[in-house]
Amino acid sequence: MVTPVNMSRETALRIALAARALPGTTVGQLLEILHQQIDGPLTEESLQGVSVTDLKIGLAGSEEDVDMLDTPMTALKDAVRILWGEAEVDSLPHPVKLERMPEGSIRVAIASNNGEQLDGHFGSCLRFLVYQVSAREAALIDIRSTLDVALAEDKNAWRVEQIQDCQVLYVVSIGGPAAAKVVRAGIHPLKKPKGCAAQEAVAELQSVMAGSPPPWLAKLVGVGAEERVRFAVSDEDEEAAKA
Repeated sequence: MVTPVNMSRETALRIALAARALPGTTVGQLLEILHQQIDGPLTEESLQGVSVTDLKIGLAGSEEDVDMLDTPMTALKDAVRILWGEAEVDSLPHPVKLERMPEGSIRVAIASNNGEQLDGHFGSCLRFLVYQVSAREAALIDIRSTLDVALAEDKNAWRVEQIQDCQVLYVVSIGGPAAAKVVRAGIHPLKKPKGCAAQEAVAELQSVMAGSPPPWLAKLVGVGAEERVRFAVSDEDEEAAKA
């Protein structure tokens, strides 16, 4: 999204984030509503004059249709707080600074919208939680906001750049073109459609790392080629025994 003339970057970001908070509302639709409600240019100051009622009327189309509006009141309030610049960051975990990188560890990005949860879609998540993970140790080392994506021309490429130092990506979902860019960057995407606690996903990955990891994961953690072949053969034998 290109910042409109005379609109500051902060103003554009607030509008983009407010639109995201309103189900089924695009940035363009919200811009139209704001222009109808605000007399003059859209600025950080003028956005502070927008009320929940203004958004309700704008989204409904008229005062007569407000009662038919399906948008939840909580979403309307969240959008107004964002426009005002008063939205509070939800309860986020605190990253730690590692003195050393655990042996055989990899870096894992988790698409998240709330707290320490794996609950984000690649193309719309609010942030990436980044963990350093080995079979025995795991630590949250960074939280990378995606707020600036609203100003990027290629949003998928921008998101990939934010996690280009990671080897694994967990998401609720990811589209084909985006997944291709992730893979080209050397990152292995893993989907958990129902989501879960981020630490739960990390623990599951650790369990696989400590057992017989698939060849792609074994390579990442530094397992030699011969050992990777042994893991693959062992997995085939196990599947045959189950049959």
